[in-house]
Amino acid sequence: MITLTVLYGTPDDVEKFDKHYHETHIPLARAVPGLDDAKVTRFLPGPDGAAPEYHLMAQLMFADADAMGAAMSTDEGLALVADTANLGITPTMLVGTTE
Repeated sequence: MITLTVLYGTPDDVEKFDKHYHETHIPLARAVPGLDDAKVTRFLPGPDGAAPEYHLMAQLMFADADAMGAAMSTDEGLALVADTANLGITPTMLVGTTE
């Protein structure tokens, strides 16, 4: 399994980001054909109360690298990528195998 991990820093306007992310971006992600699973993790302050380095993390799982490439090349995949600009944050993206 291949996982695309997307890390988002804390946006200037958390409420606006969260609204768009949950109402628009997540539905776009779930519409991508070939997506096996998707998870979103919202980070909490550390034990010392310090703000987390990232606001949230999305993990998109695909059967393999070919499936991910094919999925992200579809109209739905391209729409998801294009919508990232509407979030107002440039995310960090990592691809890796999941065991």
